[in-house]
Amino acid sequence: MATNPMQRQKRVSYLLGMLTMLVISAIVIGIIGMQLVNMKKKEKEAQAALTTVYVLNTDVSSGVEITPDMLVTKQVDKNTVPADAFGDIEVFQSYSLVDEAGNSVLSDENGMYVQPNETKIRIEMEVETGKYYKEVNGQKEYTELSNVPLVAKVDLNKNTVLTRDLVSKSDSKVTSDVRTQEYNMFTLPTNLETGDFVDIRIRFPSGLDYIVVAKKEVTIPDVAGIPSTDTININISEDETLTISNAIVEAYQVLGTELYVSKYTDPGMQQASIPTYPIKREIMELVNTNPNIVDEAKQALYARYNTDQRNNAINSEIQRNAEDADKNIESGITDHITRQQELRQQYLEALAGGTAQ
Repeated sequence: MATNPMQRQKRVSYLLGMLTMLVISAIVIGIIGMQLVNMKKKEKEAQAALTTVYVLNTDVSSGVEITPDMLVTKQVDKNTVPADAFGDIEVFQSYSLVDEAGNSVLSDENGMYVQPNETKIRIEMEVETGKYYKEVNGQKEYTELSNVPLVAKVDLNKNTVLTRDLVSKSDSKVTSDVRTQEYNMFTLPTNLETGDFVDIRIRFPSGLDYIVVAKKEVTIPDVAGIPSTDTININISEDETLTISNAIVEAYQVLGTELYVSKYTDPGMQQASIPTYPIKREIMELVNTNPNIVDEAKQALYARYNTDQRNNAINSEIQRNAEDADKNIESGITDHITRQQELRQQYLEALAGGTAQ
């Protein structure tokens, strides 16, 4: 049967159109396929470039301790991360370890070590006892490891990647004899706030000025929601408690003596001052027999005890005020007790008022 030329032309046009569509579709599908392959490849490359780091979940002020609960993990491009960033919580926690001599405990692929004199000394754990030891000249030397708080060197913002350069080891160790003590006889700076770090100092009328205890974090108690104007809380060890008590008594004995607080301007970067106040011989004897005071603290007190300085400087100040010394002590302690009772009463009344509401 003869085909109409018009019909044949339509059929050819239709077939050409279909073929063109198939070619275009194949090209589009090929392009899309290549794009998908490239996207997958880039995703894999991006995934391979990611690393886990710890970032802060809150703002942290200079000198404030950084604890694991302040950290969260985050996936970031490893090419943008400093080499000393913390990516493992165990590494962060082990970074705060020190041995009995205060040497930082470091770690590498072979385990833990200290490096006191540029020589690596390995620290191993005895499986049977769980004790740590160093092997020196083929002999086991057992050692105690302790954690020192890690603090921020500078003010850090939330979401900051935590690195070793941003933290330092605190000057204070938490020992079993540390207690919170409350004092209201110190002269406080006008701008003192909770979280500030301070030295407690004593200044005699002659101008003699000593550091009693160094670099303590201050908490200012609230009474009825209002910060106290003259009272602070600090965490101190047994030997520091005795040292402050000695200084308080002598401040009462000598009229014109001031116990005052001085603030650190950049506690994260500044090392703790070295206490210089020489306590009385009677206190030294008490320290020597007190089982609550750790040996390290005893040695530090003995190291700064200076008989000549005590006799020639401080004791001479006390002798000049000997006539009124006992009366001054009684008056000072009475004022201290009265103020503590008033503060406690205000606190209890505030609690009762809150309960009633």
